[in-house]
Amino acid sequence: MTRLPLILALACLLAACDQNMDQQPRYSGYSRVPLFRGSVLRPPPANTIARDDLAREKSAGSKPALTPELLARGRQRFGIFCSPCHGAGGDGTGIIVQRGMPRPTSYHDDRLLAADDQHFFDVITNGYGAMYSYAARVPPADRWAIVAYIRALQLSRHASLDDVPADERSKLETSP
Repeated sequence: MTRLPLILALACLLAACDQNMDQQPRYSGYSRVPLFRGSVLRPPPANTIARDDLAREKSAGSKPALTPELLARGRQRFGIFCSPCHGAGGDGTGIIVQRGMPRPTSYHDDRLLAADDQHFFDVITNGYGAMYSYAARVPPADRWAIVAYIRALQLSRHASLDDVPADERSKLETSP
């Protein structure tokens, strides 16, 4: 009688040895499954919002105030993400262009001088022509900083002496 429970326990343990826990049955992400009448990937429920989407949308919709810190951040981000194609001056002669890639439109082109800030933000977000989207690489606050720096580049090339404040203008007129 005492051997029966021991034999049953040993039989259960030996029966479990046949299952390979490393190779369990599963479906790949895009395979069709009869249970779901379609793909394994299921659409999210209606009105579902991903984590941090509301904060991201809020920062994308509100243009920050122009400050020296914003311009400094925009210059840094422009140097990292934009200057390889657009060049340091925004004229479309970056190192990538020198290696044979298509030349992007200069920021000093009349069409882009007349474009609003939202246009530049949308192009960074969604891409345009040969330029791919930077939405996953550049957060919205940095996109606005880059837009501010692009405007500073445009202003630096197309500004007149009348655009300079009077006290700074006198310094420029007296310098050799």
